[in-house]
Amino acid sequence: MEKTFVIIKPDAVQRGLTGEIMRRLEQRGLRLLAAKFFLVSGELARKHYAAHEGKIFYEGLISYITSAPVMAMVWQGPEAVAAVRQTMGATDPVKADPGTIRHDYALKISRNLTHASDSIESANTEINLWFSPSEIVEWERCDDEWLFGDN
Repeated sequence: MEKTFVIIKPDAVQRGLTGEIMRRLEQRGLRLLAAKFFLVSGELARKHYAAHEGKIFYEGLISYITSAPVMAMVWQGPEAVAAVRQTMGATDPVKADPGTIRHDYALKISRNLTHASDSIESANTEINLWFSPSEIVEWERCDDEWLFGDN
């Protein structure tokens, strides 16, 4: 099963949407393996957004992600990367499908509530950047067969 990385960004935390976002991922059938609520350091922010260094919006990304607490998480499930991104909706909330988190709770791309890994490779990189192996709890739910089973 795939693992993916999610950040509930400062705007969602400030608006009290942390529980709702986690609820939607859990109700989708994904399994939470790790979570931590904290203020992101400038060093971690720069590592996370290193691919955007030098771009006009880079400094804004850094100041935004470090401006208030975030909830960083690792989720697991079949096709977890795609499932999480589908649940979140398009990066631009006004282009997101109805029923997605971004459609339902956001209006601007600069305040789009969440970050979700866009590939298995980026998920692995981001998970290793934000979490140590000891912070990830591998476990099984009692309803896993009903969620993940094959006929």
